[in-house]
Amino acid sequence: MIIYRYIAIQVLTGLVIATAVLLPLFSFFDLLDQLDDVGKGTYRTADAFMYTVMLLPRRFIQIAPFIALLGTVAALGALAVSSELTAMRTAGFSPLQISLAPVTVGVMLIVLIAVLEQFFAPQLQQKAISNRAVALNQTAELGQGLGIWTRNEQNILRIGYMLHAKEAADIEILRLDTSGFLHAHVQAEFADVRSNEPWILRNVVIRQFSKNDIRITRFNKLSWDSFLDPEDIATLTKPPESLSPYELVRHVDFLRNTGQDADSYALALWRKAGSGLLTIAMLMLSIPFVFGSIRTGLGNKLVLAALIGVAVYLLDQILANAGLLLRLDPAFVALAPSVMLIALAVFWLRRIF
Repeated sequence: MIIYRYIAIQVLTGLVIATAVLLPLFSFFDLLDQLDDVGKGTYRTADAFMYTVMLLPRRFIQIAPFIALLGTVAALGALAVSSELTAMRTAGFSPLQISLAPVTVGVMLIVLIAVLEQFFAPQLQQKAISNRAVALNQTAELGQGLGIWTRNEQNILRIGYMLHAKEAADIEILRLDTSGFLHAHVQAEFADVRSNEPWILRNVVIRQFSKNDIRITRFNKLSWDSFLDPEDIATLTKPPESLSPYELVRHVDFLRNTGQDADSYALALWRKAGSGLLTIAMLMLSIPFVFGSIRTGLGNKLVLAALIGVAVYLLDQILANAGLLLRLDPAFVALAPSVMLIALAVFWLRRIF
């Protein structure tokens, strides 16, 4: 219908304008942060700009709920100020019917977020992090000098650093007995990392512990049945939020199967799902926000919408950090703000409509 198309175009225009304002603003803050490192190693101003550009899809996903709120409020608010919403209601269109167009645009936005989250944002963010680490002469592991640490039921593995995807250096393996006590320490200078095959350790020293002594043996090469694939190592060196949903599901499953703490990765996974739900919540909240303040100036509406966006962002960050600290259920922590906002929007809609 012509009216629906007209409203949808206005809302889409509002989202584009909100993106054009918010995305460069957040990217500017990213750039300022990166400029502090210019001059270290081989990191140059061009690298800082490239890092910021490669982070654009991730930043768009992160601020999409607030783009939805401000863009929809701006679009519907402009229609309200110009009395076009009043004319539509006089012509027989209910607020619920008018709301269908923004919701349709919101669904399109969620589909775009899902595509970016799975196929573009993680790859670009990981590439940006890797390029920055190389330029700053840093490793992409858990910290300079700390290496990569992981474990299963009977082994604790430390990889000092990755020379490339198929070769690791400075390997340590702590072998535990059935009681959880250390009975052997394996140290290797290098390791050929293979998928679905034993690793080949080179320049190996094995220390075996008994009650009375320590026996040391050396090998030029030694085969070891690793519990890690190259893909698992790559995942361990990346921040949780930089992983795609598929990578997060796979890695959470790996951590839980090997008895490790998966809360931070599970929370990152649920927050990706919660981002789409939060976008819907913001869209739903913007509709009664506009209809409920029909006589209020557009500027006031946008200021209030911005304040709500900031409050929601702070609440989301506080809940996420508190959830990890208190070891709350990741699904509850990630979805609670969105569910509360949707409940508020439904209550508000019922009062107005």
